[in-house]
Amino acid sequence: MINRYTLCLLLALSILSGCKGVDTEDNPNTSSNNEPPPDYTGPAAQDDDVTRFKENVWENLRANNRCGNCHDQDSSNLAFVRGDNINLAYDAALTIVNRTDPGSSEMVTKVAAGHNCWETNNTICDNNITTYLNDWFNPNNPLPGNSDIELVAPDIKDPTGGKRLPTDSALFSTTIWPLLTQYCADCHSEEANFPQAPYIAQSDVNVAYDAVRSGRRLDLNNPADSRIAVRVREEFHNCWGDCQANADELTAAIQLFSDGVPVSVIDPDFVISKALNLYQDGIVASGGNRFDDHLIAHYELKSGTGDTLYDTSGIEPALNLILAGNEGSDYQWVGGWGIELFSTSARGTTTASAKLAERLKNTNAYTIEAWLVPANISQEGPARIISYSANTTERNFTLGQTLYNYNFAQRSGSSTSNADINGNPLLSTADDEEVLQATQQHVAITYSGTEGRKIFVNGVLVASETDSQGDNLNDWDGNYALLFGAEADGSSPWEGRLRMVAIHERALTEEQVQQNMAAGVGERYFLLFSISHLISVPDSYIFLEVSQFDNHSYLFHTPQYISLNETPGVINFAIKGMQIGINGDESAIGQVYKNLELQVDSNIFNLSPYGTIIPLQEGPNLDEFFLTFEQLGSHSNVVIEPIPAQPAMPADGEKQPRIGLRTFAEINASMSILTDVPITQSDVQETYEAVKQQLPSSSRIDGFLASHQIAIAQLAVEYCNALVDDATLRSNYFPGFDFSATSNIAFDTAEKRDLLLDPMILRINGSHLATQPDPAIIKQELNNLIDRLTSCGGSCSSDRTFSVAKGSCAALLASAVMTVQ
Repeated sequence: MINRYTLCLLLALSILSGCKGVDTEDNPNTSSNNEPPPDYTGPAAQDDDVTRFKENVWENLRANNRCGNCHDQDSSNLAFVRGDNINLAYDAALTIVNRTDPGSSEMVTKVAAGHNCWETNNTICDNNITTYLNDWFNPNNPLPGNSDIELVAPDIKDPTGGKRLPTDSALFSTTIWPLLTQYCADCHSEEANFPQAPYIAQSDVNVAYDAVRSGRRLDLNNPADSRIAVRVREEFHNCWGDCQANADELTAAIQLFSDGVPVSVIDPDFVISKALNLYQDGIVASGGNRFDDHLIAHYELKSGTGDTLYDTSGIEPALNLILAGNEGSDYQWVGGWGIELFSTSARGTTTASAKLAERLKNTNAYTIEAWLVPANISQEGPARIISYSANTTERNFTLGQTLYNYNFAQRSGSSTSNADINGNPLLSTADDEEVLQATQQHVAITYSGTEGRKIFVNGVLVASETDSQGDNLNDWDGNYALLFGAEADGSSPWEGRLRMVAIHERALTEEQVQQNMAAGVGERYFLLFSISHLISVPDSYIFLEVSQFDNHSYLFHTPQYISLNETPGVINFAIKGMQIGINGDESAIGQVYKNLELQVDSNIFNLSPYGTIIPLQEGPNLDEFFLTFEQLGSHSNVVIEPIPAQPAMPADGEKQPRIGLRTFAEINASMSILTDVPITQSDVQETYEAVKQQLPSSSRIDGFLASHQIAIAQLAVEYCNALVDDATLRSNYFPGFDFSATSNIAFDTAEKRDLLLDPMILRINGSHLATQPDPAIIKQELNNLIDRLTSCGGSCSSDRTFSVAKGSCAALLASAVMTVQ
């Protein structure tokens, strides 16, 4: 049992939390003077605290396009970035900062409310100034990782029913959609001259309704609070007349729609907890115990809108990335923090990107860390996930994907290194381990001059090199750009979600990588579901960590029992069959705690180690959660599971082929075994790497293409060349065949030909399989080929015998005899 008012969870106190804006006049940044401020020549800092203020706050804010234009010694405003006396600037700053809670400092909240933010998003300025203050106040621990998070009892409220958006668009088509298509189609439709997502005014009503539903733009319980009405009424977005009247018209249509949606009623037999809303009642849990001491670029991807991925590391210059294309079709923001890329890229300027080359050359070490979700396991190229490069042939580093593998390319400045200016050879995860999966993963690639490159996936070291000691980054080019999702020209696109990206100027240790993975990612909350009314223990709660997993679901995990009462008394009650409720009913799926059954006492408070995902309905602003129980203490609701209906006989599916293909790695391994030529033979290895992406990646026979056969033939020719050109291999493989004879002699009898053909047919075609091709037919086809290849009269070249042998070998090795399995 946990019975304290605070719960030390070893989670980081997020530097971005706790900021509430105040009512201030929106005072935009009108300065166009981006000249760097002059060097400081005033009195020396009077103590170490002033020095830290100067290094972390004053230096970052004194530029004229930030605070220096209004808050210097020549202004009547508070001169906390004055350039003539750092000690006086320090004294001024002390009046607008809060050392115990930097995020609530007036210096932060005023900018958060719109005062002179130098970015297009006030939250980013809020975050950056909070970071500067943390670095000033906490020099040894700027991002504290062992802070208590105070668990505060939520407001007690009963679950209500509520309304759910219908699954079909019929009601929408007669109420809201006519207004949207009449007044919003010039922008919010794919048919518009300059289409802008969301496509809520699409001519296809189903597409429009999906856009409205997925964006949670309707509030059926309070129609006036619906996003599409607020956007017109309060933000004056493309009004078609009087904004208030237009918003009222939209609100009336939403009300008409809402009136047609029935209210769900909670089953009176349910044994239920009290209710909670994620944003209103949740306690922020994000920003766990991360190791970020050497962070130089950080993309938390919190914006949720716009075309900019902000660097919130606080290390200048900010390396912000701009997304190419249109939101909705080329990229999409992900609920709970993140961005999903659909064959597009985000790009930083070469000027801002130069800080990577400058800083990483000095440390000769770095880490690229990302939480990501690959869209699939069929991407090749490698597809560029994160790249610091100029084009397809020049780069400093790249994290990429090839099918099931992560790839790490890095340019080296060492004369002894094998790495070229394109970062080859790649360090890749092993083919047979299939490490990369289309699910959320924590990936970190690290490099140091002493330990070389490493790849970690979900905290596990999965690939490393040991021959790179002495390498350096001196040859890195500072004119390249940092890119997410593709090369600079848009080639080699990667599809998937990025949840967070961090760049460190040191190689994280395995323990530090695991620490950052354990800290988690995204917007996470603690929910305390009150159950005091059901058991005789005061201030009792079921505690869960909850986050929005993506645009369609919530993640719940690791439920615990806690009491916030210091003297709760005797703890002893039964709990059985816990389920998650949302908007008046139990979720239809994701009920992983349904089979929970245990007795809770003072020694047991962890209820389950598991997590689960349930569907999102109205969005985190509106969805209301509660818990139901088959038994909790003396209260019970006997649940009789209905007998499932006998499923109908499934219809016959499409008839599947009885044969399949060998895939790229299987083809390479098979050719090696069938010819006795090792896969490491230099010419074979070079050819395989060149044609690998053209070889079959799937075993489905109906996916076989002409391009596959061309690649197979190229690889077969190289294996047969290696076999016939090696005297030892060919003498062991073809004993008795005379390679020194001219072609008109070497193949002039059936017996001589058999000395070449029989070993190949036996090895490649095999025996004892009823479905294998008839050896006699194979031999006849190869004899016909030899006839054509030796039909040159007396003008055959001296090496014709070798050529005929290689051609016969390649014809058989590249045929369906080997390819089909």
